[in-house]
Amino acid sequence: VQLQASGGGLVQAGGSLRLSCAASGRQVSSYAMGWFRQAPGKEREFVAAISWSGGSTYYADSVKGRFTISRGNAKNTVYLQMNSLEPEDTAVYYCAATFGVQSWVTTDYDYWGQGTLVTVSS
Repeated sequence: VQLQASGGGLVQAGGSLRLSCAASGRQVSSYAMGWFRQAPGKEREFVAAISWSGGSTYYADSVKGRFTISRGNAKNTVYLQMNSLEPEDTAVYYCAATFGVQSWVTTDYDYWGQGTLVTVSS
């Protein structure tokens, strides 16, 4: 399974960005997917996750109500719509895939994308 994240960039506080993660490989539509982020000098942290069907979603408290995770109709693309961005959201964002259930634990994920940088200016 290969994951390609895109959509990062520079945005002002209060603005929006949509990240995309294109997945390829066998049975990729059967994988639960997650978004994580890592700010400079900090550990990688959970942002959001979605089940393989798209029917269940989970969010970190810090982004709940501002970010939305979704899957495309073909289930091989996952999006992260980020609204009301704050400078604290600045980080490299990674998408990840697991053949298990959706999780907020980084070690539960089997495959990782290369990351896309989001910078929010104040």
